[in-house]
Amino acid sequence: MSDAAQPTAAEVRAAAEAVKAALDRHLAAVERRSGEDDPAVYEAFNQLATAAEAYDELLYDRYDEVTPFEIPGTEDALPPYAGPEEPNALSVLIRRDYTVVEPQRLLAQAQRIEAADYDEGTDSGASGTVHGALGLLFGEFEPDEIASRHKEFGLEEGDSTLWVTAADEPADPGEWLEAPFEQIDPQQVVCRFDVSAVFDDDLDVEDPDDEPDDVLDAELEDEDLEPLDAER
Repeated sequence: MSDAAQPTAAEVRAAAEAVKAALDRHLAAVERRSGEDDPAVYEAFNQLATAAEAYDELLYDRYDEVTPFEIPGTEDALPPYAGPEEPNALSVLIRRDYTVVEPQRLLAQAQRIEAADYDEGTDSGASGTVHGALGLLFGEFEPDEIASRHKEFGLEEGDSTLWVTAADEPADPGEWLEAPFEQIDPQQVVCRFDVSAVFDDDLDVEDPDDEPDDVLDAELEDEDLEPLDAER
């Protein structure tokens, strides 16, 4: 950016003062709030975020410096809850992402599942491919168990999100099965929980628990996997 296009020191100072004023308004709104979903608090929050983002941009353009604040995008912020005060039904929407980092571990687990589920001498062949092994794995275990044991199955966790939405009446059977995430009304969201690597402060710090692939391969050969119920 050229010097002529840079903001002046006075403009940066004015933006800083705007952040201070927005902080005072936000605190005042919080102190006076009438409930957990007070729209005045929501509005003050958005004003503070806008002021802080403007200050951050001007500070960088003028001095090549940044603030230590993570400014949430207003498009990602949920609006105030406007659903029923006493919901008669709720929906829990969950998405968890994984990476297949140890295919041999995944295939070994799938082969054991297949051996327990099929009669002796029957060869379904599903455990011989990664996509087939995944189908066996997710057909055998509940998603929560896979999440807690993902390393055993050769998986690495990625981002995940959980949304709880409220409604007056339950959905009709089969109504949303083809597109479970397309009919979310943001004003019906009771709460939301996100887990993502972008929230980690120490992304570049090496995990001392991480071991080289050759060590994992050796462990897999000797590992005592949890026995499956062969009588299922």
